[in-house]
Amino acid sequence: MEISRNGSRPANKGSDEYFTGSVRVDPLFQAGDPARVVGASVTFEPGARTAWHTHPLGQTLIVTAGCGWAQRENGSIEEIQPGDVVWFPPGEKHWHGATATTALTHIAIQEQLDGKTVDWMEKVSDEQYLTQ
Repeated sequence: MEISRNGSRPANKGSDEYFTGSVRVDPLFQAGDPARVVGASVTFEPGARTAWHTHPLGQTLIVTAGCGWAQRENGSIEEIQPGDVVWFPPGEKHWHGATATTALTHIAIQEQLDGKTVDWMEKVSDEQYLTQ
């Protein structure tokens, strides 16, 4: 058994290369070999969002606070709220983040494939973000 105490892993600012707006990433866990699962709590301030990206083995989001938006390529923007669980299949291009007026916190869970959990792409434009 291993217990990671609250506050024992420092939070990080979301990289400007992969996020628009103010984003905080709090690492939660990274399972040791042979497991491949990684999890973090991610908080987006209003207007903040990820860039477009994919995950080699998919991603699960568990919304814990606030209100946000998620979109897959060629799909409509979907509102996500506390208690919602979102699954993006492997290779599905998508983005997620806060609404324009409300912050969002979710737990992001993904598995590593050859040490990689995400492939980042172009940023979501303001026009794409505000298209409802």
